Amino acid sequence: MNNTDEKHVRSGFVGIIGAPNAGKSTLLNQVLGQKISITSKKPQTTRDRILGIVNRPLSQIIFMDTPGIHRSKSLFNRRIVDQAILAMEDADMILFMIDAASRNYTAEKLILAQLKTIEKTVILALNKIDLVRKDQVYALVEEFQKLHEFKAIVPVSAEKGVQVEDLLREIENALPEGPRLYPEETLTDVSERFLVKEMIREKVFRLTGMEIPYSSAVTVDAFTVEKRLILIHASIHVIKDSQKGIIIGKKVPCWQNRGKSTKRHRRNAGEKSSF
Repeated sequence: MNNTDEKHVRSGFVGIIGAPNAGKSTLLNQVLGQKISITSKKPQTTRDRILGIVNRPLSQIIFMDTPGIHRSKSLFNRRIVDQAILAMEDADMILFMIDAASRNYTAEKLILAQLKTIEKTVILALNKIDLVRKDQVYALVEEFQKLHEFKAIVPVSAEKGVQVEDLLREIENALPEGPRLYPEETLTDVSERFLVKEMIREKVFRLTGMEIPYSSAVTVDAFTVEKRLILIHASIHVIKDSQKGIIIGKKVPCWQNRGKSTKRHRRNAGEKSSF
C-alpha cells in the first residue's frame, strides 16, 4: 500500500456497457496499460465478464468488461447479454459507451430503457471521436443530454487514448469513498490460463469468417513453466465436422475457380486442433 490516507480514497465497481463493437474492451486495455481483454472487429468477441483494476493515487476503479448488449433470437447470445445486464445491477456505477462513428440505434434504445429501471450513476463515453467531425460530436452530446440524466458525457478515443484521462477523472469523482478492495499490484481477477484461452480465441475471431468464431470454443489442456519456457497445450473445439479443416488449415487453396465456384476442398481432421 502507498502512504495515501485511505479515508480519502474512492473505490468501486464500474460496469462498462454498450453495443457490440462500441470499444469496451479497447478502453479497458487502454486504461490498464496492457491487454487483458481480447478485441476484434466482429461483434460479441467478449463472452465473459472480466475485471480490470485501475489503481490511482486517490482511487481504485474496478472496471467490469461485459459482452455487447443487443437483441438476439439465439439462446446462446441471450445468455451472453444476460451477463452484461447482471453487471449493470452489480456495479456501483455504469459507464455507457457509444460508437460515435457507427451507431447501433436498436442497442442504444435497449440499453437506455434498461438504465431507466436502475438507480445508478451513469457516465456516457462517446467513443471513436477520431473518426467523426467535431460538429457531429457536439450534436451527439446535445442528443444524449435529452435522453438520460448522465453524470457526465465525455467524448473519447479509446484506441488513441484521447481524453481517456478526462474520463477516468469523471469516474473517480463519481465513485463512493471507500478502501481499496484489491491489492494495488492486482490488474485483473482472471487467471493466466484464462488469458491464454482468450488470446487463442481472439486469433480464431480475427483469422476466420462466417459462423466459425461463434461455433468454436477454446480450452487450455496444459500450462506449465519450465525454467524460462512456458509450455501451453490448448484445444480449439468446433461444432461441425466441416469446420475442422478451416481451423486446422489446408494444403490446397480454399477456393477453386475463384469467382465461379464456392466448392471447398476438405480433408479429414480430428475432433480438435491442439497447439
